[in-house]
Amino acid sequence: MPTPRMRRGTTLAAALAAVLAVTGPLPAPADGGPGSPPDTTPPVRIDSKDSGLRLRPGAKLAPGRVLDIKSVVETGDGSERREDTNVRVTFALQAEVLFGKDSAELSPEAHARIRAIAGEAGRQNATSIRVFGFTDDLGSDAHGLALSKERANAVQRQLARSIDSSKVEYDTRGYGEQSPIADNSTEAGRKKNRRVEVSFPRAGN
Repeated sequence: MPTPRMRRGTTLAAALAAVLAVTGPLPAPADGGPGSPPDTTPPVRIDSKDSGLRLRPGAKLAPGRVLDIKSVVETGDGSERREDTNVRVTFALQAEVLFGKDSAELSPEAHARIRAIAGEAGRQNATSIRVFGFTDDLGSDAHGLALSKERANAVQRQLARSIDSSKVEYDTRGYGEQSPIADNSTEAGRKKNRRVEVSFPRAGN
């Protein structure tokens, strides 16, 4: 398409008018930037009676609330992370520091790390502890689910040896490759996804 030629001394407004005469009006931004109409889409509402929600009989959705993340502390090599919110404490341990490759048997180093988490659970007077296992996306879904559950069980058993288990209820699950926290297309990402998370309420919650 030919570009209109401008005479010397032509103003910017005149130049723009000449360009628009050839090209037509500029399209409105499509990415919500300046010039886009305001987004009037109403917020999504959750129906607690929706059959698509998997709630136990008689259970109801709790009111939504915003978590205040107080701090996130991670070791230099990323092998362990602690996250504190206003309601929960969560520890994430990479599988490599707990188990051998494709194994659910705890390594000697793992026992000390889990005892330290048990000590924190005791200081928070935790009476309920979640232990969730995760894997990367290598191998079959069934194998990943089974391995993640076995690893979560191994961590839970070690926690129970360090805490008065008669006062603590455990929720132990294996999620396999679900809920990745990093990109599974790289080994560094897969390493972060192979993990066991231990969480419990903060004191007073």
